[in-house]
Amino acid sequence: MKTYDLRGYTLVLDKIVFISAVFTADQEEGKQFNVRLIGDMLKFKFPTHEDAVLARQLLIKAIKEA
Repeated sequence: MKTYDLRGYTLVLDKIVFISAVFTADQEEGKQFNVRLIGDMLKFKFPTHEDAVLARQLLIKAIKEA
């Protein structure tokens, strides 16, 4: 079983069903993308667009390699 650590969460890669695009968080609180797991939704916020894009790309890479 492959896992991926992201901002305090350990994600089980085969439980992820959806990853949203990067977008501006509510009240301009940086950038965000969401990860839908089987039965749950996680929201990851980052201070910059570049940080959010990098984290999302690394997560997608990890899923493809799993």
